[in-house]
Amino acid sequence: MSARQPTSHDVARAAGVSQSTVSYALSGKGTIAPRTREHVLAVAASMGYRPNLAARSMRTQRSGRLAVVTGATVDNRLRMLTGATEVAGEAGYAVDTHSVDGTAEDRTERVADLARGGQVEGVLTFLPVVPAALRLDDDAAPVVAVAAFDEQLRTTGELADASLLGTVIGALVGAGHRRFLHVAGPEHFASARARRDVYLAEVARRGVESLGVVGGVWSPAAGREAVLALPDDARPLAVIAANDHIALGVLRGAAERGWSLPGDLVATGWDDAEFAAYTTPSLTTISVDFREAGRRAMRRLLAAVRGEEPARPTTPLQHVVWRESTGPLPAG
Repeated sequence: MSARQPTSHDVARAAGVSQSTVSYALSGKGTIAPRTREHVLAVAASMGYRPNLAARSMRTQRSGRLAVVTGATVDNRLRMLTGATEVAGEAGYAVDTHSVDGTAEDRTERVADLARGGQVEGVLTFLPVVPAALRLDDDAAPVVAVAAFDEQLRTTGELADASLLGTVIGALVGAGHRRFLHVAGPEHFASARARRDVYLAEVARRGVESLGVVGGVWSPAAGREAVLALPDDARPLAVIAANDHIALGVLRGAAERGWSLPGDLVATGWDDAEFAAYTTPSLTTISVDFREAGRRAMRRLLAAVRGEEPARPTTPLQHVVWRESTGPLPAG
């Protein structure tokens, strides 16, 4: 038997560069430094690498289809899929969606099968895979794996970032608030842990009083119970709820105690749920643009399909939606 012919992935590992850099060097496309191109070509020659022209020909025959691997398309996953599909459609592609159960290894095998099957020009996955197992040969379509959800389909990565909560707390401190409470989400959610950690860091850094971290359930009941358990002298108080459903319970608990918002309490949520604009008072919250996250992921895949470097996003996925529940805040 003859020895296995080296692939472009072997060249990338030996040259210490990315797969896209090897593709640019071999094809003459893209923008890389002349010295880098010479280095890659020298490594390829020393290894006896020969481009698989038949596979390349097969791959460049357009099918006009892309694959997206996701879990059940509900809630935030549906928003991401919607955004991804919009971008693909604008580029002239149809999208096949695949919901793959099982472990990361099971999904990786399915993603690899899709990439090698010759039916799609690229594969995008929102679910965890084994990156090392996706170093596929030249005959495979490109794969882009986005860290959007964990094994239990809970938000993770950039979408779970909570740094914007520092802006919210900073604005409330600037408005004169000196006493805070955090009603947290479940500990096993990365997003809940991140919001709790930012809350604790911010109140410590700004030298304001914290009445603690309570709750631990994504439900209005947790917010209501947190307010009903407060001592009478807790006011004035700023309540930072881990999501809008918890904040809804905060509003209910305050109403039951006869406490006014934004007088006795101010409150914030997270997610910008549809009802947040219609509560009394309307709820200050943080919006996360899952649809745009899907658009960005698909743009990365399209760049990989075309052999281009993806454009860097210039706008954040999250922003604060200031409403009545935090009262008037100082400008700037």
